[in-house]
Amino acid sequence: MPVVPVSRASELVDRALAAAGVPPDNAALQRDLLLDAEMRGIASHGLLRLPRLVERIGNGVADPLTRGQHEWTAPGFLKVDGEQGLGPVVAQAAIDALLDRAATQGVAVAAIANSNHIGMLGFYADRVAEAGRCLIAFSTSEALVHPWGGRRAMIGTNPIAIGLPTGDGIFMMDTATSIVSMGEIHDHADRGTPIPLGWALDGDGNPTTDAAAARSGAIAPFGGPKGYALGLAFELMLTALAGSSIGREVKGTLDSTKRCTKADLFIVIDQPLAPVAAFVEMLRQETPAEGFDHVRIPGERGRDLRRRALADGINIADVTWSRLQDLAAPASIIED
Repeated sequence: MPVVPVSRASELVDRALAAAGVPPDNAALQRDLLLDAEMRGIASHGLLRLPRLVERIGNGVADPLTRGQHEWTAPGFLKVDGEQGLGPVVAQAAIDALLDRAATQGVAVAAIANSNHIGMLGFYADRVAEAGRCLIAFSTSEALVHPWGGRRAMIGTNPIAIGLPTGDGIFMMDTATSIVSMGEIHDHADRGTPIPLGWALDGDGNPTTDAAAARSGAIAPFGGPKGYALGLAFELMLTALAGSSIGREVKGTLDSTKRCTKADLFIVIDQPLAPVAAFVEMLRQETPAEGFDHVRIPGERGRDLRRRALADGINIADVTWSRLQDLAAPASIIED
């Protein structure tokens, strides 16, 4: 597995996106999203997503130019038609609009339909928290998760992220309502490594440790019935607000040819916040349980990995690195 300087990986992503016809500003946002996930150790939402995105642009189901159409249907509610634009481009345009509106309204909400995969939700939560505001972000996906007590995929992984300033830094959590993401299943399959028992069922509805078999099966909800309840609640809410597809009708996040029909929802809160840094520090100083060296705050491990990657380079899977070089090759000859 090669260790690649961030600047080198960034250069190749830029070349691949330019060759696909993505303008520089949009390409920079898409690149930053993918690299941020890769640096935080979330390869499932990192560079392995780039080949499919390029294919989607070439197949006419991802528009590299649009930022989406906006309609304020209430003073604090923005309806967004993503026009099949690149996920982070449409998402960031909506968040920028919410930041402006929340400055006067206090709270602003955007529901997005017809946009491509927006990647790691924590990317947006971090950015908004660093700007001194709160963000709650949701997204749906293709049906990848089996309902509690079921055997086939019926609902999405349906993640949530929350970011807010704490007084001396930021807090960010980002989690799917499935036990893992399908991207992580794909990453294990690409690396040829098994998945833990309990993560997924195969196509026949049986438990499996074979990542390749799990790709045609169903992922388990996290926490059993509680994760199932949360995932279902998010899917119902997002679908109702965005007017998107639901359940097994959602397409376009795992293929290269279908229009993307999932939903995204962002809530920006712009209100004076009491500092909570002292409590966060109290958690850090709590005596750790057996088997732990210290108590972590959600988001800290990813930030530590990101700092390390910026200094030392990114560990990129062999398959992902090879695909990235191939995508960038039309612009010039690639040398290791």
